[in-house]
Amino acid sequence: MSEGRHVLVLPDRDAAEEVAQELAGRFGVTDEPQLVRDALAGEDDAEDAQWLVVVDDPAARLDPMVLDDFVAEYEGWLEAP
Repeated sequence: MSEGRHVLVLPDRDAAEEVAQELAGRFGVTDEPQLVRDALAGEDDAEDAQWLVVVDDPAARLDPMVLDDFVAEYEGWLEAP
C-alpha cells in the first residue's frame, strides 16, 4: 500500500458501497473511493469475494484507528500498511 492511501476490507459489495458513500459525510473525503472486488484465493464463487474500498489520503488527514473502528461497524477492517 502506498503512503497516503487506506485500504478498507469489507465482506460484500453492499457494505463496500455504503462505506464509500459514508466516507464523504463522516470524514469529508472528496475524492471518489475506488471499489475493488478481491476474490479469496482458491474460490471461484462470486459470493466468496471480499470488497476493498481504496481511499486516497495524500495529506494524511484520516486517522487509521478511527477508520478501523468505522469499518468495523460494517464487519470490515482497515488493511495494515
